[in-house]
Amino acid sequence: MNASDRTPADLLRSALATDPARPLVTFYDDATGERVELSVATFANWVSKTANLLQGELAAEPGDRLALLLPAHWQSAVWLLACSSVGVSVDIGGDPAKAGLVVTGPDTLDAARACGGERVALALRPLGGRFPQPPEGFIDYAVEVPSQGDRFAPYAPVDPDAPALTVEGTELTSAQLVALARENASERGLAPGSRLLSGLAYDSWDGLSAGLFAPLAAGGSVVLCRHLGSLPAAALEQRVTSERVTHRAV
Repeated sequence: MNASDRTPADLLRSALATDPARPLVTFYDDATGERVELSVATFANWVSKTANLLQGELAAEPGDRLALLLPAHWQSAVWLLACSSVGVSVDIGGDPAKAGLVVTGPDTLDAARACGGERVALALRPLGGRFPQPPEGFIDYAVEVPSQGDRFAPYAPVDPDAPALTVEGTELTSAQLVALARENASERGLAPGSRLLSGLAYDSWDGLSAGLFAPLAAGGSVVLCRHLGSLPAAALEQRVTSERVTHRAV
């Protein structure tokens, strides 16, 4: 990756310039049997559309705080990079009442209603499906995002030294996040082409790093598994083989 990259969005742009066709995020939900594979180009397209929704429809600006109430999921990864693209600071599992925006899954709708700003809900259904009945008081992400533009340009430059992520009470700037992701990638022995299988939740830095940021910083990819504990050991080993996994975080 480019040594001058100082935000997660920079890392994604470098990955897109290097090899847009390679896999970046392969997602499994072992409770539903869902499998989704996104190349760098496809993932970046989702990020651009989501960033346009965030900046345009939701009127988010650099420095705004967004409470992210989502599990380890490919759409969660998209939101993390979209926020980085706009300059919005993400509070993982944060208090919606203290945030200007909230993005929630179906299991945390009641908590998310405490947000006085814009509220976005994700059904987290296979293939990015919408809610059968849109939740009252929320924008249905799956309804709004398809019509957004495929290219994104921020209204204002993103400051690498501004707060980008808060997790477990620790606040990181974009530059600190990228530096820590690179450090974690080195510690794990990740390199371009590495495939890291992660069954960790997105509620800690370890989970976020293994499940997105470290593979992205290394020029590798992630096999992100939700509900991995329900998978028999033999089936896990088969997945490791079929997905060409080189490293694990479970």
